[in-house]
Amino acid sequence: MIQTNKNFTKRHIAINYLKFLMSRVVGTVVDTGVLWILSTHIFKSYVGIYFISPTISFEFAVVSNFFFSYFWIWRRRISTKSIKTFFTRFIAFNLASIIGFVIKMSLLLLLARMFGWNVVYCNIVALLISGIINFILAEFTVFRKKPQIIATVNDMGELENINH
Repeated sequence: MIQTNKNFTKRHIAINYLKFLMSRVVGTVVDTGVLWILSTHIFKSYVGIYFISPTISFEFAVVSNFFFSYFWIWRRRISTKSIKTFFTRFIAFNLASIIGFVIKMSLLLLLARMFGWNVVYCNIVALLISGIINFILAEFTVFRKKPQIIATVNDMGELENINH
C-alpha cells in the first residue's frame, strides 16, 4: 500500500508539472510579448530595457500564471475558496515568484553580458531555468497538500460556521 501511495504521489507531481509547463508557455508568451512591446516601443535606455521592462513583463506573467495555478493545476488542494484565500495564495505565489524572478534576472543579465544576446533571447533561456524553481516552490510551498487530518478539521470548522 505504501508503494501505491508513492506511485500515486509521483504520478500526481508529474501531472502537475506537465500542467505547470503548459500554463507557463502562456505565461512566457505574455512575459515575452509585454517585454518586447516595452523594450522596443516604450523604453530606450539600458535601465528601461534591461530592468524596468522585464520587471513589468514579469508581473503580467505572474498574474497569468497564478490564475492557471489557482483554478487549474492545484485547484483540488484549495479546500476553502474565498476572496481571502485567493489573495492570501496570490501574495504567497507572488513572493515565491519573486525568488524565481531574482534568479531569472540574474541569468538574463549574465547571458546578456557573456554572449551579447538580445534581451528577449536572454529572457527565454532564463525563464526555462528559473521555471523549475518556481514549480518546486508552488508544488511544495504555495499549494502544498495539507495532511488529511488538517483538511478534515478545517472542513469541520467550516461546517460549524454554517450554523451561526
